[in-house]
Amino acid sequence: MTIPGPLRSAVVVNPVKVADLGELRRTITDALTAAGWPEPMWLETTVEDPGAGQAARAMRDGAELVFACGGDGTVMACVTALAGSDVALAVLPAGTGNLLAANLGLSGDLATGIEVVLQGGRRRIDVGAVGEQTFAVMAGMGFDAHMLDATNDKAKKHIGWLAYAAGAAQHLRDRPMHLRITLDGKPAFTRRPRTVIVGNVGRLQGGMRLLNDARPDDGLLDVAILSPRTLRHWAALGWGVLRRKQSVPSMETYTATRVQISSRRAQPRQLDGDLIDPGKDLTVTVRPRALPLCVPQPATDADLATDASAVNRDADEVRESVTH
Repeated sequence: MTIPGPLRSAVVVNPVKVADLGELRRTITDALTAAGWPEPMWLETTVEDPGAGQAARAMRDGAELVFACGGDGTVMACVTALAGSDVALAVLPAGTGNLLAANLGLSGDLATGIEVVLQGGRRRIDVGAVGEQTFAVMAGMGFDAHMLDATNDKAKKHIGWLAYAAGAAQHLRDRPMHLRITLDGKPAFTRRPRTVIVGNVGRLQGGMRLLNDARPDDGLLDVAILSPRTLRHWAALGWGVLRRKQSVPSMETYTATRVQISSRRAQPRQLDGDLIDPGKDLTVTVRPRALPLCVPQPATDADLATDASAVNRDADEVRESVTH
């Protein structure tokens, strides 16, 4: 769907993730003003409220579009608040992992993120729900959450998403989990995997595509069960993912609308690259086409990042508007 501008908008920003908040404010305001849009509302996140309350306030105050400017936690909080509404979400990455931004083909270039909004590409995508929290990209239990927990914050600031490799290396030899998995109420099956990923779209940190067949608006969750036992298994799995093979060693894939994962003991868990409390269970359901999302045109491909490079080229006009 395409929503014409100008629109009333709000910026939900995590001030901790932004190097120069004044410069960010000037850039966004000047770019929108140059395009004939009204000045946006500005709402800063807090430790107590990482973005959901601010996004909900923006809706109450009449915003038709909310920019989420921060890391994965900020984006996920805004997704939770906006899912089920007609208020569109725009992602302006300022953190390190930026899972949803990676799936949109967006880097940390602010002008490109703004140009995506101004071009009017909109798409209603599915979201996943875990309890009261909602995510747009993926949930996980096991190795992926261990990796996030082990990644050094200082390293993330200096080398970006590559810092996750060091966190991953610390847990490659961890013991597998004992899990019971139920898909759509069918008979449960047991596995001893290293991690289980439940995704709506397919890219991981750094843009690596794990779930080749995932579509953002098909009403289904894609489930990947990864069970490597040795470093050689990990290498074969990684190579298969990089080559985007249909059959990847040590990896099973399924689709479902409801996924229930139960463990014998508490395991680390994450939603959209943001850690949540460890637990013995992870139950994920899908909310079909619940989130209006600003995406690069033409906004119809299974891969949300299609044509992102063209948007980056088109963003030169935005760059010029904020330098004069």
